[in-house]
Amino acid sequence: MRFRHPDGTTVHLAYCTNVHPAETLDGVLAQLRDHCEPVRRRLGRDRLGIGLWLAGDAALALDTDPSALRDLRTELDRRGLEVVTLNGFPYQGFGAERVKYRVYKPDWADRERLEHTTALARVLAGLLPDDVTDGSVSTLPLGWRTTWTAARAGTAHRALLTLAERLDALAELTGRSIRVGLEPEPGCIVETTGDALAPLTAVGHHRIGVCVDTCHLATSFEDPYTALDALTEAGVPVVKSQLSAALHAEHPRLPAVREALAAFDEPRFLHQTRTVTATGRHGTDDLGEALTGDALPDSAPWRAHFHVPLHAAPAAPLTSTLAVSKAALTRLVGGPHPLTRHLEVETYTWQALPPALRPRGRPQLADGIAAELSLARDLLTDLGLKELP
Repeated sequence: MRFRHPDGTTVHLAYCTNVHPAETLDGVLAQLRDHCEPVRRRLGRDRLGIGLWLAGDAALALDTDPSALRDLRTELDRRGLEVVTLNGFPYQGFGAERVKYRVYKPDWADRERLEHTTALARVLAGLLPDDVTDGSVSTLPLGWRTTWTAARAGTAHRALLTLAERLDALAELTGRSIRVGLEPEPGCIVETTGDALAPLTAVGHHRIGVCVDTCHLATSFEDPYTALDALTEAGVPVVKSQLSAALHAEHPRLPAVREALAAFDEPRFLHQTRTVTATGRHGTDDLGEALTGDALPDSAPWRAHFHVPLHAAPAAPLTSTLAVSKAALTRLVGGPHPLTRHLEVETYTWQALPPALRPRGRPQLADGIAAELSLARDLLTDLGLKELP
């Protein structure tokens, strides 16, 4: 979906296909038929943006086989779909029964991460619509904190410098500008937008910036205006933003609240949980850990890294951080010029919701994704953007 900003530029809205992941190229093609096109039809649009997630093998196949890339481009066109952004965070296995910490491998101290991200950039350059010259790729925020060392930090820094050089060369060769954004996430080396400032200013390249995920922003209790203004002041570009909401519990000390939270403690994904007290921010790596004993102070609200559908906050006594997402979106695109032109709804946890809230089959999932996109569309038009055909 495309929108005209009051300054005349085009803002793109997509949804991320990691909600129905596939590990192979054939699986990606099936996604377009079984999921993405039905969502487009529900929205009544001739064209729908999708943020592709390509596992390592699928990305390699597209990068090394020009005919496969052409076939994918043709299939996108045939089904009324377009791609201006890729999700390059998970490398593989995102559809596994248990993902948890595996999603942080390989990290940016591993050569494989650099090569994978380079392949994604080349693939995206070949998938961009004819009238679009700028693409974006979101990526891992360097690595998980517990395995990080000064030596690994140095390796990651050199890898990002190499990536910047490759993106420059790609732009010169193709005329397509691809930018990559580190996506701050709780528990990682770059946990907050503030944590991104030092490594990215050290790289100092306009093609390497930040992907602001509004669920992660809220989970860490970051103020959207403060966070985004700090990035702007430091000259760190917002390459893209993922629009999503976190799980919020106002009174985690109450038994009924803990019981409600326990329904979201599932075995597939990691749900980092945070709170802020007078002594600072405290957290656990997963929701189940927070619910066990006194691992996390419960005198102040908790937020959990559980991507809640934008349009469907959980029932009381829980809610979502949609208000944070709205504030972030206002700062991102509500000013005289957008801070980013790539927006992506990313609720990959539809099938991890408590059983009563999960979609039953593809039609219900398509309905839910379309509802999320409709809400995002309304938020954008309320900010003065005009939806384009």
